[in-house]
Amino acid sequence: MQTAVLKPWISSEEYLTFERTADVRHEYVNGEVYAMVGTSRRHNVITQNLSAALRPSIRRHGCESYTENVKVRVDLANAFYYPDLVVTCDPKDDDPYIVHAPSLIVEVLSESTEAIDRREKRAHYQMIPSLREFALIAQDGRCVDIYRRNGVEWTHETVTEGEVSFESVGVTVALDDLYA
Repeated sequence: MQTAVLKPWISSEEYLTFERTADVRHEYVNGEVYAMVGTSRRHNVITQNLSAALRPSIRRHGCESYTENVKVRVDLANAFYYPDLVVTCDPKDDDPYIVHAPSLIVEVLSESTEAIDRREKRAHYQMIPSLREFALIAQDGRCVDIYRRNGVEWTHETVTEGEVSFESVGVTVALDDLYA
């Protein structure tokens, strides 16, 4: 007969204290902590290309963007995630380590995280009241899935050619530039 191994549950406060000095990034979901793996070079280039394309416009609008090392808090899910890119336009969103009011969140998909990004993270991110858009960008092909809040409903668009519009920050990016 097998016995279950219990994972230790930790509070969000314990997680935040631990994470400030950790050598490896961890995400937190309702008491459980998950180590983050490194990304591929292609994943990193896509994130940098998008960040560079967004930066001039979002700065003009008083917004700020962060890549990979700044957490997003999802209060309703009791979770902290490290999205590949996050934009906040709320001047009161001034925590030095955590974005609480994102307008746009982007995850670049990898084989090991795609299922979690598409199901768990999407569902959790869509609980954030300030979030206007959530994008999933494939790294192994030219495909961007973008989810937009339309009032209380979410719409979905898949872009495989041409340009993708990030309406929440007023920027359109050519897929050629995103995948350059």
